[in-house]
Amino acid sequence: MSESTLFSPHTIRSVTVRNRIWVAPLCQYSVDREDGVPTDWHLVHLGSFARGGAGLVMTEATAVNAVGRISAEDTGIYTDEQRDGWSRIVGFIHSQGASAGIQLAHAGRKASVFREWGAESGTRPVGAGGWSTVAPSAVAFDGYDEPGALDRAGIDAIVADFARAARRSVEAGFDVVEIHAAHGYLVHQFLSPLSNRRDDGYGGSLENRARLLLEIIAAVRAEVGELVPILVRFSATDYTDGGWDVTQTTAVAEWARDAGADLFDISSGGLVAGAKIPIGPGYQVPFAAEVRRDAEVEVSAVGLITEAAQADDIIRSGRADVVMMGREIMRDPHFPLRAAHELGVPIDYWPVQYHRARPR
Repeated sequence: MSESTLFSPHTIRSVTVRNRIWVAPLCQYSVDREDGVPTDWHLVHLGSFARGGAGLVMTEATAVNAVGRISAEDTGIYTDEQRDGWSRIVGFIHSQGASAGIQLAHAGRKASVFREWGAESGTRPVGAGGWSTVAPSAVAFDGYDEPGALDRAGIDAIVADFARAARRSVEAGFDVVEIHAAHGYLVHQFLSPLSNRRDDGYGGSLENRARLLLEIIAAVRAEVGELVPILVRFSATDYTDGGWDVTQTTAVAEWARDAGADLFDISSGGLVAGAKIPIGPGYQVPFAAEVRRDAEVEVSAVGLITEAAQADDIIRSGRADVVMMGREIMRDPHFPLRAAHELGVPIDYWPVQYHRARPR
């Protein structure tokens, strides 16, 4: 059994996070100006989690270049204006005692889509404000336009874009950077044999399919130095025969650790439309536990974690080092404050403005 608890601090490199309740990346599709600069919505959205007692507050998938945005309304960190917009938000997160993380992302073949609540869906045409997409191979995601296969120069440019985005992230004040290698986006597309049909050094064997991720990690580590934690988000399985699975995830996590990554955020799915996913409370926790045990790495668990006792048990049992929360913490941004009360844990970071509402 682990000696850690939900409200024990967790240290990675130079960063100590106040508790083990971390906010998962939550896409908002809310940059109406379509310039990638975070808005007041992002300030209030992310700031509410910091005020509510979360340990680490992670941004949504934040594009490393314009072509890598999921939608035109995504945030980015490929310009100085975007960096400065994030700096304001990071400052507020820090003022509430929380740590700030940014998820660096490239959507690959799943880019240039209409945001999810609009009247239209699927690929946004070039003539309607969309753009041409790229991927490891010219294999479309179901219902989307066919992407262009990246050549070596294009791959090198993307690695450089991740490095520049990491530099801007540190300049903006972020404590932690995460590389998005999950949910069917570009790095996951390289990892999975279902979407990677290449016959060069970036396709075929597991070592080749992992090459892009490992090059990105090395480039980001070189840019941010030795003090900044690097996380990697994996989908542990494609839920499809012949696809990416937890055994491959475990192997690549070991290589990624050796390349400079520190903790692995274990999710699942996203590469194959219509895959049958057995959803239930904590349904992805076993994947995190397996990767943690077999690769001997630190992991976070995510997926229908909704109760304080459930989250605490995941940490106490040693199945994960931290939990990432999404839907439940959107429903209740003060979940960490409530969880501390339910578990009988005294904490000293209730906002003073809210002390009159603190349970006695």
